This record gives sequence, structure tokens and C-alpha cells, in this order.
Amino acid sequence: MEAPATGPGAGALSPRGRRGPTGEGPLGIVAGSGAFPGAVADAALAEGRKVILFLIQGFADPALERYEHVWFRLGSLGKVAAMGRARGIRDLVMVGGLTRPRLRDIGFDFTMLRLLPRIARLFRGGDNHLLSGVLELVQEQGFHLVGAHEVAPRLLLPEGVLGSCRPSPEDEADMAKGLAVIRTLGPFDVGQAVIVADGWVVAVEAAEGTDQMLARFGEMRRSGRIRLAKRQGVLVKAPKPGQDRRIDLPSLGPHTVERAAAVGLAGIAFEARGAIVPDVETLVAAADAADLYVVGMAAGAAARTAGSGADGGN
Repeated sequence: MEAPATGPGAGALSPRGRRGPTGEGPLGIVAGSGAFPGAVADAALAEGRKVILFLIQGFADPALERYEHVWFRLGSLGKVAAMGRARGIRDLVMVGGLTRPRLRDIGFDFTMLRLLPRIARLFRGGDNHLLSGVLELVQEQGFHLVGAHEVAPRLLLPEGVLGSCRPSPEDEADMAKGLAVIRTLGPFDVGQAVIVADGWVVAVEAAEGTDQMLARFGEMRRSGRIRLAKRQGVLVKAPKPGQDRRIDLPSLGPHTVERAAAVGLAGIAFEARGAIVPDVETLVAAADAADLYVVGMAAGAAARTAGSGADGGN
């Protein structure tokens, strides 16, 4: 059951009853690591929305200082809330990478200290449990939490095959099986990605993240633990069923293409409109250069293939 809101946001909508972005005032962007906070900022600016970035110390790229910004430490919820309200921010989006910190490494301000027992409970579970709880805490401070896909829909992965490389029927079967696995494991808050090769689920993402899963797959190939053709297997990634898409939406860029090609995969399949792509043209160029296919799979197809995958498969 959701805890009642007691702060300035007591009248805010709950996550289950929320609407889309209010569109009022500047957009606040809480920025973790990587290039995606800048891409979301640029997309919002192109729509005529003023943006203010809240850069997380130790994670955000200093290059993001080119936008109006403030730096803050994890655990400074009270400071961020006060700064946001002072600047007229109502809509807030969280984007970019963030490694789960140890509880003792967070520098708590007074607001967070008061919430410490509740925060400690959030750390007892998977990433969805933690991030959903953090969003609820932020919303209770009076902000309207929105997703990057809501404020920058142009950044969402389009449906279909991108680039000149196309998957074979065998590849498509691997993609379907991968989506079935993600759908099945989703309720356990395990991960968003799997690697499937020739009908064989060879890697499942857990706490290590997608990059480390790819590295583990590459090491298994090098050691002979798994034996595949030179170009075989697909990285499949999609939001977990029931996931709040305001948090931890998958992202796809040239880096992922390079890593997938380096470990010998034939392609990548993400759920269409279920992943952020800062620059589709750059992504396609990287995929074509690596002779690797990239597919945006329809969400409806994901549900159908997941259902069929639960009944059959190896």
C-alpha cells in the first residue's frame, strides 16, 4: 500500500492515477551517467520547453554543464526539492545510468534522514522495487514524475528493421524466445535483457547489467564454454511486464552495437517504442558498419510471442 503524501505534494496524483506531463514551467531532468540526459534535454528544448538539469555527483557527465544546471549528491532529496520548487519546476524526469549505491555511501540530508527507515526497506528488493519507491518519494515532494518517452517521444525506437542487415527466420525465432523469457522473468524483477542463439538461452541479465552480460557471453565463447558460428545469437531487450516506464527504460546506441558485434552476435532486437535512441541515423550507421541487424519489435508481437514461448521451446 502506498504511504500517504504529507509534504507539499500531498495533492499530487499517485503513480497509478497520474496523467502525462503538465507542460507547465521548466522541465527538471535528474541526470545520471551517459549521453541520454543530454538527448532528452535537446529534444525537450526543440519542443520549446525550458530545461534545468539536476546533475548527480559521481555519475553525470560534466559536459552537461552546457545546460542550465545544479549539481547535487545522492541523498539530498530535500535540497533538490527546494531548488526545483524555487525554479518553478512541476514536471520531473529521471534519465541516465545510476549504479545502485550502498546505503552507507549515500550522503543523507535532513529530509532523507527522516525517511531513512522507509528508504532502507526500498533496498530490500530488485531495481524496480527500489526505483519505484524513489519515484514515489520524489513525487511526495510536490513534483509530477514523467518518463523520458513522454517528454521526448521522438527518441523512442521505431518499429521494424533498421539498416541494411535483416534477421533470418532462425534469428526471428530467437528474438521471440528472448521476449518470452523476459516476459516470464519480469515479475521476479530480474533484468531486461537476454541473449538467445539457435534457440538456446545462453545469458540472462541480472544485477550486472547489459554490458557485463555481453562481456560474460564473450568470455564463454572465448573459453569454449559455448560454441557458436562466427556471427550467431541475438541480444533481446525490453521493459519488464508491468514496469513503470518512467524509470529504467532501456536505451540503445552505437556503444551497444559495438559491444554486441565484438562478442560475435548477429543482431539486436529491442521492443519498439520501449527503448530510447538518441540518434537513429548514427545507430543505423554503426549497425551497418558492423554487419549487424537492429530490429524494433512491436509490443503486441512481444506479448504474442511470449505467450507461445511459454508453451514450447527447447
